[in-house]
Amino acid sequence: MKKPSPEAVWRMADEDLSNLLREETFAFGSRKITFFAPSFMYYKTAYSCSSATDFPTVSVTGSYCALNCAHCGGTVLKTMYPATTPEKLLETCRKLKLRGALGCLISGGCLPNGSVPLASFIDAIERVKQDTGLMVVVHTGLIDFETAKALRESGVDTALIDVIGSDDTIREVYRMNATVQDYARSLDALNEAKLDFVPHVIVGLDHGRLSGELYALKMVSQHRPSALVIIAFMPIRGTQMQNVEPPKPLDIARVILTARLMFKRRPVVLGCMRPKGNHRKETDLLAIRAGVDAVAFPAEEAIDYATKNGYAVSFSSSCCSQVYLEAENMFGNAT
Repeated sequence: MKKPSPEAVWRMADEDLSNLLREETFAFGSRKITFFAPSFMYYKTAYSCSSATDFPTVSVTGSYCALNCAHCGGTVLKTMYPATTPEKLLETCRKLKLRGALGCLISGGCLPNGSVPLASFIDAIERVKQDTGLMVVVHTGLIDFETAKALRESGVDTALIDVIGSDDTIREVYRMNATVQDYARSLDALNEAKLDFVPHVIVGLDHGRLSGELYALKMVSQHRPSALVIIAFMPIRGTQMQNVEPPKPLDIARVILTARLMFKRRPVVLGCMRPKGNHRKETDLLAIRAGVDAVAFPAEEAIDYATKNGYAVSFSSSCCSQVYLEAENMFGNAT
């Protein structure tokens, strides 16, 4: 059966998309899937559980974020280890290494211009790499070439960037005076700096509606990301969007399948941020049928499905962005 085009999937009626995913499983290359459970949250199934130490997250701004976005309000930052000075970052990472960490995600709140203030931590990150050997993944926010180049030279393994494809969403949810072109320029910077980078596309950030996700995917497709992560808006208690309905599982699957058809030789991942409960179970099953190569914090039913349907299943305690390290074995001669 001939695969539909990404544009055809995007325009497809819900019923037709649901039938398509029921009738056919989309995968390119080998039928391998990795299930990730880093130390960002507690997770346990009959198959695996997360480690409290293997891959934690550190915030260089503590709980502070200048944007105070409507969907987050800095809430997520409170779950991270605070390290607001270069000295504190180095000290924190050394302690994490002694506790058995394999790597860490260095993140933080944004400045008013949408960047995470990493520039003043470059030397400390280099020391972290030299002294601890930790795998270091950074969340950049908007970024320029000079900072991207400095991060690569410091030894950063991977940069993560959320890519927003709607000016309205940037203005109304992020409350930022920026446009989609600023995200395009950030992708240019990461690409030109030759830093491995993994864009994240957020489904339903516009109050649960699809708005700009296709444009975000098209922006990413102009570059050579190491992998692509799809995440989804989930209402967080205490935020301005706590009562907003999340996107439907089928909407998330629509974005995943569109991405799968656009990025045939790049790993596509269902990332950690998405609704829980029955919503997650339905999303995860659809995601596997839509062709993801990895899932973070999967519903147990999704692991059941993969094991019973002939997938080569593996588990990892690192950040799901690192799936690209296995990409050559995954895709073989897929075109």
